[in-house]
This record gives sequence, C-alpha cells and structure tokens, in this order.
Amino acid sequence: MKKEMGIGILFLVVCIVVSILNPRFLSVVNMQNMAERIGNYGIFSIGIGMIIITGGIDLSVGSIFALTGVLLAMMLREWNWPWQLAAAAAILVPMALGAFHSLLIIRTKLLPFIVTLCGLLFYRGIARYIAEDTNKGFGDAEAGGFVLLKWMENGKVAGVPMPFVLLVIIAVIMWFLLHRSVYGRYLFAVGKNEEAARYSGINSNLVIASAYVVSGFLVGISGILFAFYTPSITPSSHGNFYELWGIAAAVLGGCSLRGGEGSIIGIVIGAALLQVLQNLVNLLGIPSSLNYSVIGAVILIGVLADQYYRQKRIRKLERESRL
Repeated sequence: MKKEMGIGILFLVVCIVVSILNPRFLSVVNMQNMAERIGNYGIFSIGIGMIIITGGIDLSVGSIFALTGVLLAMMLREWNWPWQLAAAAAILVPMALGAFHSLLIIRTKLLPFIVTLCGLLFYRGIARYIAEDTNKGFGDAEAGGFVLLKWMENGKVAGVPMPFVLLVIIAVIMWFLLHRSVYGRYLFAVGKNEEAARYSGINSNLVIASAYVVSGFLVGISGILFAFYTPSITPSSHGNFYELWGIAAAVLGGCSLRGGEGSIIGIVIGAALLQVLQNLVNLLGIPSSLNYSVIGAVILIGVLADQYYRQKRIRKLERESRL
C-alpha cells in the first residue's frame, strides 16, 4: 500500500506541475486523448505485471502487436472474415503464444528473457513476411461491417474514451483476481520462492503458465485497440518497444523484477504517469526522441527504489533477529 500511495502522490504532483507549465494539459481534448492512451497502454501493462510478479518477463509484446495487427487487417479486409471471428482470432493468437512461451520456460528451463527475446525477433519477422513488408489498412469500417470493433478504440461513453472504460473494467476484475483470490496468493507465492511454493503443494508450473496466457489475453485486447489507433499497420515498426512501456509501468507501479511483489492499482497509476510524462514532452515541445530516455530513467528509478526498500527490509529483519 505504501508503494501505491507513493506513486499516486507522484502522479498528482506531476499532473499539477504539468498543468502549471502548460494550461492546455487540462483541456477536454487533451484529457480525452490522454485517457485513450492510458487505456491502450494500461491494459497490456497489467498482463506484463502479472508475468513480472511470477519472476518472469515478456519482451515480445510489441512484435505480437505487429503480428496480430497484420492478421486482423487481413482477416477483415482480404479474407472477409466476420468481425467477431477476426477479433476472437486476434485474441487467441497472443494467448497461444503466451502458452508456448510458458511451455518453453517450464519444460526446457530457459530463461523468460531468452524465450521472449527470441519471440520479439521471430514474430516481427513473421508479420513482415505475411504482409510482404507492406502496410495493411482497414479501409471503411462501415463498408467492411466492423464498425463496433473500431468503436472499441475510437468510441466514447459519456465523453470517456472506450479504451479507458475497458481499462477500468479489466483493472477491477484483475484486482479481485490478484488480491482477493487463492489464485492471486499462489501467484505471489510462486514469485517469492517457486521451490517453496511447490513444496507447499502449489502447482507452480500451472500458475506460471496461466500468467502468460492471461497476459496474452490482455495483449490481444490491446492489440486490437492499437490496430485501430493507427491509420494502418506497418509491420516493421508497429508496436516497436511497446513492451518497454508495459515493463516501465509495472516497475514504476511497484512490481519487483525479482518477482513476488506488485499490485493492479500501482500498475494502472504507473501506466498513467508514463502517459502524463509523454504528454509533458509533447506540450513543452521537447524532442519526441527523448521518449525512450524517459522510459529508461523510469525503469532505473523503479529498480533503484525496489533495491532500496529490499535492503531496508533486510536490515529490519536482521535487527529483529538480534533482539
């Protein structure tokens, strides 16, 4: 709870500072645009956060966005699939890839970093091959019969962008799953000490696999949203480095890269803070090339903070053991 309060206070302070530096920050249009981006990035950040809680990592998310985006465009415009079937396939593909990653990690004992790094390269190459390295667009949604699917990204409910509405719904569900269920306790236990969790009767392999599959489900939803967020899918660049935004949001929100720590509220606030910082860069006219410098700084600060609190807890336990 202390970490969530800390990141929440930081978020409020940054918002106040940005609004003072540029009053346009509080304009309705800017708030709606930022809420849309927070929704898009926050949904898959929750999935990455779950993987990090188990002690894993996923570097393939951006390439999966490119692959699912290309497939979705082709299913809707070239193969003439019903939008319901195309959307289901766009979600099932990342889930299947998540299951494949977990299988490699569990059965071959490969590091998640290596498995998903290979996925980052492989899925991007497959996306470029399928699309023949050309852009894939969606054309007229009404003519194509997928207006509702596009509305999930571009629509609004009472002035609130649909991606943000989806983020709130998903965050509430995932909060109960992670913090108020036996499954959530198993997830944290595996992240803290996988061997100890196994000896206590927890099927750690199943827990780890489920985290990657659930993350794949959330990546699939975000992949659909991102596909309609841009006018067309460029397989060589679509989703580039998006996994870093998710990792940064999770780490900034209190997820420890060592596993066993994290919260849904913290991840959502972390994703929101990153978008506020990016909005600050845009409003102040700072070169957009510095965006990734911001991400790097955020990850470094998050890791340093995690190291500080970890060392503090160790010293506290040592003092108590001497008493």
